Amino acid sequence: MPIAVVYRALALGLLCACLSVPVMAEEKPLFELGMAGGVGYLPDYPAAGQNHFNGIALPFPIYRGEFIRSDSKGLLRGRLVHSQDFELDVSLGGSLDADSDENDARRGMPDLDYMAELGPRLQWTFVRAARWAKFELELPIRAIFSTDFSSVEHRGFLVEPQLAYQHDNFLDSGTKFKLGLSAVLADEDLQDYFYQVDAPFATAARRTYDGQGGYLGSKVRLLVQHPFGKHLKLFLAGDINSYHGAANVDSPLYREELTYGAGVGLIWSFFQSEPTVDE
Repeated sequence: MPIAVVYRALALGLLCACLSVPVMAEEKPLFELGMAGGVGYLPDYPAAGQNHFNGIALPFPIYRGEFIRSDSKGLLRGRLVHSQDFELDVSLGGSLDADSDENDARRGMPDLDYMAELGPRLQWTFVRAARWAKFELELPIRAIFSTDFSSVEHRGFLVEPQLAYQHDNFLDSGTKFKLGLSAVLADEDLQDYFYQVDAPFATAARRTYDGQGGYLGSKVRLLVQHPFGKHLKLFLAGDINSYHGAANVDSPLYREELTYGAGVGLIWSFFQSEPTVDE
């Protein structure tokens, strides 16, 4: 689906949301411990010409403290300011690695390592469209690090403003979904990590290139989570990414103007605390 179509759909939904309603609190365990695992068919890097399957399984702790949090908004975050419609936190997230030898454009170059993102995030709920629905504006600012688990390297910074529509009980089924439209701006260091080609890695088909900071791309993302009872949840994710007009369209590593990714997984919560909190 073209990004412009999704943007118009979001705008139309906003215009039709004529009435704000109170927030509906939901009682949830203060602490949960479980496992999460999933598999995705993902682009190797932004504007890559190839996708590969990649999977992960890891412990999945959830803590819903007033300040320290671990939940769907971040692996670990500190909530500095929180009100009904406004939230400011510092959070940690991450992404998977990519093997350069499995990518035609990067073959012979260093692998792209696991990446971590750390920084503040501002979230403003500016319209509540129905009992369980809302529109949000998010502004995360991230410092990016990469690691192969033998060392850690700082890779630069990015800013990713996002407009999102979220529904927390679709058709009264307990299903949650979030549709977001975002744009990514990155500094030269991060763009170099994806798009620069140094002289030792240049070939007849891959000239040297110096990455440029600026616009990286735009994304439409759909996230869906459906519960199967109290302890098991299915999650689905899908992205459509556009790199039209990006700062590094001239890089030999820039291969596709439009890419997509999809993933599916399960979250099993095998322990839930007796103390609860209103969410």
